[in-house]
Amino acid sequence: MKYYCIGIKGTGMSTLAQILSDLGNEVCGYDDAKDYKFTQKGLEDRSIRIYYDQDHAIDPNTIVTYSVAFSKDHPEIKRAKKLGLTIKKYNEIIGEIIDQFDSIGVSGTHGKTTTSSLIRHILETTIGCNYFIGAGDGYVDKNNQYFVIESDEFNRHFLAYHPNYAVITNIEEEHLECYHDICDIRTTFESFANGVKDLIVACGDNEEIRKIRFKKKVVFYGFQDHNDVVIDQLELTQEGSIFDLIINQQVYGHFYIPLYGSHMVLDAVAAIVICRELGISMEKIASALYTFQNAKRRFAEERIGKTIIIDDYAHHPTEIKATLEAVKQKYPSQRLIAVFKPNTYSRTKDFTFDFIESLSIADKVFLTEIDSNRERQEDYPGITSSLITDKVEGSEIIGEETIDKLVPYKEGVICFMSCASISHLIDAFKKNL
Repeated sequence: MKYYCIGIKGTGMSTLAQILSDLGNEVCGYDDAKDYKFTQKGLEDRSIRIYYDQDHAIDPNTIVTYSVAFSKDHPEIKRAKKLGLTIKKYNEIIGEIIDQFDSIGVSGTHGKTTTSSLIRHILETTIGCNYFIGAGDGYVDKNNQYFVIESDEFNRHFLAYHPNYAVITNIEEEHLECYHDICDIRTTFESFANGVKDLIVACGDNEEIRKIRFKKKVVFYGFQDHNDVVIDQLELTQEGSIFDLIINQQVYGHFYIPLYGSHMVLDAVAAIVICRELGISMEKIASALYTFQNAKRRFAEERIGKTIIIDDYAHHPTEIKATLEAVKQKYPSQRLIAVFKPNTYSRTKDFTFDFIESLSIADKVFLTEIDSNRERQEDYPGITSSLITDKVEGSEIIGEETIDKLVPYKEGVICFMSCASISHLIDAFKKNL
C-alpha cells in the first residue's frame, strides 16, 4: 500500500512512516520545516522522501495521515481532501499495526519514552522486539512476537490501542487544552487500562493511579512499602543509580542503571517488571540495563572543552524539575544554567507558577519566547515567556540572535530543554564558544 504522512518530521509521524516502510509499504511525506531535525535519520535510512511544497503529484490510491500539530485548514490537508484521497487518523493506523503482535503499551504523563526505550533495549538484547517510540524511533520485523508502543494520552490517542500489557508511569495535569481537569485525565487512563488484555504495571506511588478502578490484573511498583514491587537501598551517584528490588518481601535483584534521578529509577523498574512477566531472567535484565543508552534528546550530553551541554525533551514543570535535579546529581559542583523553550501558550498559562518553581532550581535561567505549532498567540492574550522570567530572579529572555548571553557561563552545565526543536539554539551557542 501507499501512505502519505503530513508532518512527517514530527516525532510520532516520523516513527509511523518508518514502521509502515518496514512493513513493505511505499511511504513518503510532507513537512513545513525545512531545517534538519533528528527525526529525519530513520527516514533517510529508509529512503523515505520528504516534500516541502504542494507541487508534487500524489497517487490516487494513497492513504493519507497527518500530524495533530497541523490544522485541518493546512493547504496540504485541504489538497488531499480535494483529491478525494482516503484519510486515516494517525492513531487509528498505529492501532491496526500493533494488533498484529503481542503489544506492550507504555502510558503516563511523564517517562513514556524512557520506559519504552528501556523495555525495547532489554527485549532487543534477549528475544527481539518491534517498537514505536516517540523519539523518532520505529522498527518492525514480522517475525518478532512483541511490539513496544509508546501510548500517548494527547487528544486521547491511546484509546485506539488495546495492548496485551500496559505500563502507567504516572498521572498528572497535562494537556489541559484537551482535558477538562485531572478527573477527566484519570478516567481516560482508566478507559485505556480497562482495554488492556492481560496485565497492567502501574506506579503505586501516584495518587491518581491508585484511584483507578482496574478491571484487569495490576502489579504496582514504587518506593512505598504497600506496592507489590518495592525499590530499596537506592543510591544516586555521579556514575548513575543503584537499587534493589523487593518482590513478595524478598530481594529479587540488585540493579545499576547509567541514568540520573529517582524518576529514571521508577522508569527502569516498570521495564524490569514487564520483562520479568515476559519470562526474561533477572540476570539478563540486569545485564541489559547496564548497557542502556537513553533515547534521543533525553539527557543527551556533549562536552566542548570545559562546557557541558545537555539537550533534553523536558517541557512540563515536573519534567524540568526532574531533569535539573538529575544534572545536580551528576554534576554537583558545577554551575547549572537552564535554557527553556516553552512550546505552547496553553501549557505556559496553565503551569506558570509551576514553571517558576521548577526553573528556580537552576543557578541561572534563560527562556526563549513561546514557540507553538498548534496554537495561535492571539487566542492567549498576555501569555508570554515574561510571565516566568519576571518571577525568576536574574532570568532573561534569549534567542538565536542573542545566544552570546550564554558565553559567560560556558564553564558550567548548559541545559537546553523543550519538546520543540532547539538544535538551532545549541548550534548557535557552539559557534560562540
